[in-house]
Amino acid sequence: MSDRFLAATRKGLFRVARGAGGWKIDAVRFLGDNVTLVHPDPRDGTLLAALDHGHFGVKLHRSADAGNTWKEIAAPAYPAKPSGLEHKDAWGREIDWKLKLVWAFASGAAGQPGRVYAGTLPGGLFVSDDGGDSWRLNEPLWAVAREKKWMGGGADQPGIHSISVDPRNADRIAAGVSCGGVWVTEDGGSTWKNRANGMRAAYTPPDQAMNPDVQDPHLVVQCPGAPERWWAQHHNGIFRSTDDLGSWVELQDVRPSPFGFPVAVHPRDGDTAWFVPATKDEKRIPVDGRVVVNRTRDGGKTFETLSRGLPQEHAYDLVFRHALDIDRSGRRLAFGSTTGSVWVSEDEGDSWAHVSAHLPPVFAVRFLRE
Repeated sequence: MSDRFLAATRKGLFRVARGAGGWKIDAVRFLGDNVTLVHPDPRDGTLLAALDHGHFGVKLHRSADAGNTWKEIAAPAYPAKPSGLEHKDAWGREIDWKLKLVWAFASGAAGQPGRVYAGTLPGGLFVSDDGGDSWRLNEPLWAVAREKKWMGGGADQPGIHSISVDPRNADRIAAGVSCGGVWVTEDGGSTWKNRANGMRAAYTPPDQAMNPDVQDPHLVVQCPGAPERWWAQHHNGIFRSTDDLGSWVELQDVRPSPFGFPVAVHPRDGDTAWFVPATKDEKRIPVDGRVVVNRTRDGGKTFETLSRGLPQEHAYDLVFRHALDIDRSGRRLAFGSTTGSVWVSEDEGDSWAHVSAHLPPVFAVRFLRE
């Protein structure tokens, strides 16, 4: 089990550790800076952190010692836009070929030392073979983004928020796109196909509801121990694939709400997953002011609503897509909220301990590799 995790927040990166007295913050880095994402490499524990400095742009940092010290590394950079090339989203807005946000990280396979991926706004997938010292844009998927006119979800720009490298085949990579579907390559990124068949978009005209190119998955995850099983928290609800992305099935009657942003899957049991529900669309708050976690152990046939240790009145904590995580044991989970609260569970979500109520808004939570 992992005894430490990181919380990336609007005003710094906080490390939380388990000690004799429970879980406590034991280190802070980048205090005052907007840390939008953190990623522990499951191969060797190397950390990547993305910071948004506003006017000064996106900066990346790397740590080889669990976050004690950091080195600035290169940030992905889009090429110059060719003169005369039109690139607009589905709303007709011109897409600026400039990095706005690093929205996802993923590590390559065990036999690919140094290989890491970054998903970005405005919709580019970048790859590095030297741990992030240099990056290159995957041109075939960037061409798909232009052709399909990806339009983005909650952000003003389209973006790649989910990246999964198949543990069976390093050349098979899936990318979840806001209002763009689930794109998969079988040949290391040379060609791509949309694998969002079965997802439903209630926010479009009825004749477009099942169109894979307009689907808005909020997060897409693959079970490492059962890689043919996938979960997606979609704008429209919860979807599951048991045929290796051949199709998706929408799960019905999920209470208190099928809407949300994060999803965590058990590292070995593809039928077990966790979600943090919220009220849909313009509200985006917990249902009835109660923070709860939904868990299924049978592939979505039934759900348990877990609340022990979580606030059950006048609580308005929203949990972003990267702010829920599970450790490699499958026992410990942690999540953070937009109101700066962080909780951790040591019993698969049956009960929760409150770590802090006073952090800045939490964007991402990730357990360290121990």
